[in-house]
Amino acid sequence: MLNRWLLICLFSLGVITPASAGDRLLATGGVSQVEGAGGGGLVPWALIAGYGTRDQIGVTAFHTHLELDDFRLRSTGVAVGIHDRVELSLSRQLFNLGTTVPGQSIRQDVAGAKVRLSGDAIADQDTLLPQLSAGVQVKKNRDMAVPSALGAKRDSDVDFYLAASKLYLASAFGQNLLANATLRATRANQLGLLGFGGDRNARYQPQLEVSLAVLPRDNLAVGVEYRFKPDNLSVFREDNFYDLFVAWFPSKRVAVTLARVGMGHIADKKNQGGTYLSLQIAH
Repeated sequence: MLNRWLLICLFSLGVITPASAGDRLLATGGVSQVEGAGGGGLVPWALIAGYGTRDQIGVTAFHTHLELDDFRLRSTGVAVGIHDRVELSLSRQLFNLGTTVPGQSIRQDVAGAKVRLSGDAIADQDTLLPQLSAGVQVKKNRDMAVPSALGAKRDSDVDFYLAASKLYLASAFGQNLLANATLRATRANQLGLLGFGGDRNARYQPQLEVSLAVLPRDNLAVGVEYRFKPDNLSVFREDNFYDLFVAWFPSKRVAVTLARVGMGHIADKKNQGGTYLSLQIAH
């Protein structure tokens, strides 16, 4: 039911919203992160989703498809940016287990909130001070049979993060440069798709997530992300994630992201990599 509702929202935003999507600069809302927050594909940024200014409300909807060697992940969601200060998001992830457990999938719901604490990512270019935001992602795993069998301790949990983002205009060979660093406290196994905590560790651990993107044109971003992750389950090692991405913003209403993603060891499958494709509609 939730996934159907999210798809309806995505369709509605694409078909019936007016052309205007807010007054912030193109691409300054980022794209939709796989858990629903505004940012890169893997990493939430300090930027607030959408293009709404301090006097506006912006809305985005997205659908992401990640095709790995042995697994498939789909994520659909919506986010609301309120006065360029507060972001609220909701997403549903569907993880197909492939040949590991034929015919089975794992569903996870993620509700997020983010608050801009200080700074402005695109103002005061003569200073190094970034925009700072704090966020939470409340996660609920709906299918715990496999995670429990692997030793996961919880079916729901909360991730906490602090993100710092800065857009440096005409800085890298005359190109705009976006840098982001996010520090996350988490107990999630594979983003929570394999539950939370385990026999090796059941406590929160700090994990660093970084993004770096060059904008050769105002409507194009090319970059890399790296996300460190905890390793809580002794039965299978968990590796860090990375991606190499291209994000295209043909207008403020549309963003398309294509990436090559490396996810390492997932359950019984090694060296998992694949293609990430995401569509975002903004209003």
